[in-house]
Amino acid sequence: MHVREILPATPTTTAEALDLFDSSPAVEPDFMIGTWRGAELPTDHPLDGFLAASGWWGKQFVDAENVHPLLFPTRDGSALWAMNPAIAFGGLGIAEKAPGVTSLSFATPIAATRLLSQTRRSRARLRTTRYRGTDTATMSYDQLPINDVFRRISDDAVLGAMDLKGSPTPYFFVLRRDDSLRLLGH
Repeated sequence: MHVREILPATPTTTAEALDLFDSSPAVEPDFMIGTWRGAELPTDHPLDGFLAASGWWGKQFVDAENVHPLLFPTRDGSALWAMNPAIAFGGLGIAEKAPGVTSLSFATPIAATRLLSQTRRSRARLRTTRYRGTDTATMSYDQLPINDVFRRISDDAVLGAMDLKGSPTPYFFVLRRDDSLRLLGH
């Protein structure tokens, strides 16, 4: 999926993305239940390209207590598997300090280490929080100081702002509802 499929007038800066985010309606947590395919929204954030280079597919919200924040396709593309974010985001420091690393593809190494990084346990939960003055659905990672905050773009798409502790600006992405693939082991 490409971000232009969801946002034909795609923001390209943090300011433009924040304008769109702030002008979009809040989301109730129940709206997020389901499986969502994701795409990055590049805004010159140090992490731009990180998720795309990893082969990230999207997220699954089972209920308010059980969220799989990092889904990847199996090698044959017939199903999805969930990665433990504590393992995946261990590379965030590298990506922020050496932005060129995000231009490399590490989807193959991630797929090769699936047995080490795969999880069947949910690694996040869903709540309503106040962000930028609005109460809206927010996914909070269990093991990391990261919240993904959502605003509605359409009946089947949301704009996400990843709020990382210590980062002065959010990292943006979009999600579109997509229940076409099943999650392994669930």
